[in-house]
Amino acid sequence: MASSRRYPQARKRFGQNFLHDQSVIADIVGAVDPQLGQHIVEIGPGRAALTIPLLENCDQLDVIEIDRDLVPLLQAKLIQYPQLTIHQADALSFDYSSLVINNEKLRIIGNLPYNITTPLLFHLLLQASHIEDMCFMLQREVVERICAQPGSKTYGRLSIMVQYQCEAMQLFVVPPEAFDPQPKVESAIIYLRPRKEFVSGDVSIEALNSIVTKAFSQRRKTISNTLKNMVSLAALQALNIDLQQRPETISIEQYVAITQSWLSEKQ
Repeated sequence: MASSRRYPQARKRFGQNFLHDQSVIADIVGAVDPQLGQHIVEIGPGRAALTIPLLENCDQLDVIEIDRDLVPLLQAKLIQYPQLTIHQADALSFDYSSLVINNEKLRIIGNLPYNITTPLLFHLLLQASHIEDMCFMLQREVVERICAQPGSKTYGRLSIMVQYQCEAMQLFVVPPEAFDPQPKVESAIIYLRPRKEFVSGDVSIEALNSIVTKAFSQRRKTISNTLKNMVSLAALQALNIDLQQRPETISIEQYVAITQSWLSEKQ
């Protein structure tokens, strides 16, 4: 039978680590809490560890799988689920808005390869208007960076750009033993919900990213030094920002204000 064919070995180039711990799978599905009538998208179904329990609780599931060798095996294994659509595609370039029907919002989940986490998150955030929420398994260190607050060593560009656009919450840690093969690091589950209103008002994402990237390009220098070719000292002082502050001590609200000031100075 086709469904008895063996799955291929995990591939390093795709960053594959297949989840197999049933208690972790149950915890993730419980956190997502899929409901009938919701449109769910799974990135990287792998060997369908999460896919099957999701299918048992939803009536519309699209999965995005880059590994062309896995796709026919998934098709054979999941043939009895008419509500499933499998896309053999790269999640980094996939147009998620193409899945939207009747202005619905997508719920996106996945066990994301560590090597594409940041670019994939930024790609998804560009399409955030079509997304209700996201629940991902990521490297624990990355989850902590995303959720970090000003003043912490892990607070940086990723924290600011994601939190500006989303509510972010670390749910729980997943040990390496939950995967095959075992990664060398711990993983964690993060929940992200795109904001209806951005932190401190609307500002160009590209402009904010330019300011934040420049600010953290020399993390150990003061904010007045890192931004000296973009924002005047007078503008920083007008925003009540201490010129001796380092980039990791500046709040998201302050970075938004700095960006607004920079844009107005450019006009």
